[in-house]
Formats: sequence, structure tokens, C-alpha cells
Amino acid sequence: MNGFIYSSLAGYLTRSTNKEGLSLVEVKTTLDQGVIPYVGCIVTAKVTRVTPRFCRASMLAVNNTLLREPFSGILRKEDVRAKEKDQVQMHKCFRPGDIILARVLSLGDALSYVLTTAENELGVVVATSEAGSQLIPISWCEMQCPKTFAKEFRKVARIQSKHIQQPKLSVR
Repeated sequence: MNGFIYSSLAGYLTRSTNKEGLSLVEVKTTLDQGVIPYVGCIVTAKVTRVTPRFCRASMLAVNNTLLREPFSGILRKEDVRAKEKDQVQMHKCFRPGDIILARVLSLGDALSYVLTTAENELGVVVATSEAGSQLIPISWCEMQCPKTFAKEFRKVARIQSKHIQQPKLSVR
């Protein structure tokens, strides 16, 4: 349509040539039908509910593989930080809608996995301010709105540059 190729899948564009010499364009996804969270893996999750004792999250990916359907996780107050566990205030660490990195601590009960963010590399990676802008991390416990400059408390993940994946785009 108008010189563009549209895909019904989200993923990475790959180009190759088949046996007849024709160009082949494919979209490869990282969606795996059989992946489930397991103890020790890193999950990407969206916070759905925050209470004074725990927060609930919907797991979207295991390691770098998207899940076909989300799994439920629970992050208890004592599993948020490695130190100063008794001083954790859940509403100052997470808000509904935050995207977090967490480690699966145990399989929990039939309803949800038990998660932890008690490592420097785990915590909030994407958050939206009350003004609707994406927050920018400014310390291990604060993020700032680029629009209003208001600071909001979060348990910020320290993302290492080796874990940041840039999409490979090729324009010809």
C-alpha cells in the first residue's frame, strides 16, 4: 500500500533471498508460546495495585521473551530492598502503571509468583508522572518529570548499559 509493507506482528525486520533469488522480508518476534516464569529469572512486569504491605504486578516478559499471556506476581514489602527493609513504604516505591524489572523469588501459591526487587539492577524502569510525561531517574529513590520538574519517589532500577538493547533498523 503506497510503497509500504505493513505487518500484523511486532518484532524485528529480517531480509533474505530465497532459492529463486527473490527478496524475502519477514518479521521475527520474540514471542514464545511455551515460556513461563521460573525461580531466579528476571521478569518485566506492570504494577497493577499497591497496598501498604505489597504490590501486585502483571508479568509481561521472562528475560527477553514476551509472554503470550500475563502471569500474576506479588511483591511483598520485605522483598523490595536488600537493606532498610523495615523503612520501606510501598507507595514511595511503586505506583500502578509502573514498568518494573523483578526477579522471581518463588512460585508462591496458585494465584501468583513471589517477586523481589532487592538488587540494584531491579526496580522501576518506566514510570509516568502525574502530568502524563515519562519520568527520568535522578537517584536510586527518585524520578523527575521533565515537564513540571516535580520529583516522585520510586525504587529505581540501575540499568547497566550492557542490558540496554537498541533496535537494529536498516534503511535501504
